[in-house]
Amino acid sequence: MKFSFEIVPRNTQAFDDQYQFVSTLGESISMINVPDIQRFDIRSWETGKKVDRKKHQFVPHFRAIDFSIKSGDIFQIIEENELEHVLLVSGDPPEGIKRKFHNTNVIDLIRSVKQRFPQITIHAGFDSHRNGVQGECMYVQRKIDAGASSFFSQPFYDLRMIEVYAEHLQGIDTFIGISPITTTSSMNYWKLKNKVKFPASFKAEYDWNINFTNQVISMAKEMNFNIYFMPIKINLQEYFGNINLSQV
Repeated sequence: MKFSFEIVPRNTQAFDDQYQFVSTLGESISMINVPDIQRFDIRSWETGKKVDRKKHQFVPHFRAIDFSIKSGDIFQIIEENELEHVLLVSGDPPEGIKRKFHNTNVIDLIRSVKQRFPQITIHAGFDSHRNGVQGECMYVQRKIDAGASSFFSQPFYDLRMIEVYAEHLQGIDTFIGISPITTTSSMNYWKLKNKVKFPASFKAEYDWNINFTNQVISMAKEMNFNIYFMPIKINLQEYFGNINLSQV
């Protein structure tokens, strides 16, 4: 069982602070994920020099919409940064017309990167809130056929939904996403933006999220799955100080 910790590169100091916090969690965290977010100046792969790759696998995210396969830009980035892991996602179109984007399909990108770098580990995403179980699992299989070997989910908030997906993802290296929500405004954002349907028992408070997380960790251990922490705008010490990482 593995734990991955996502650090959003809002700025250099914010990244350094969160990575320093990860070091306080001991050896439980073995992987650092870095999303590539359009409105920030720091690109995901640029943070690699800040990550101790002897301690943590470094997994920068790449948005297919930002790259033309023909240009070879993504291949150059992978080579220059000596990347052993990448997470390839579709990416949302940019707001307005200030930034260039491409009509690159993520499955085509996965296939191209795998053909160019056979030894690289390609991670991909899946979203339990997007297409329904059958549609999303078919999409996962298409990504596997293209060359992906590991999957990171969008956050879950319902143990029953995790069990449903677990039945279909057995044998696939899967990271269950967890992103604590502790305010009503954040909850409403996830409902609107990510189409999340929360269970009736959900409460936007630390106690509920901590209890849920510990249950998911226990469940993931039994199912031979992994955990993907996505802490956004929370008190890291208050949350992780009550998470049982020793379950592994």
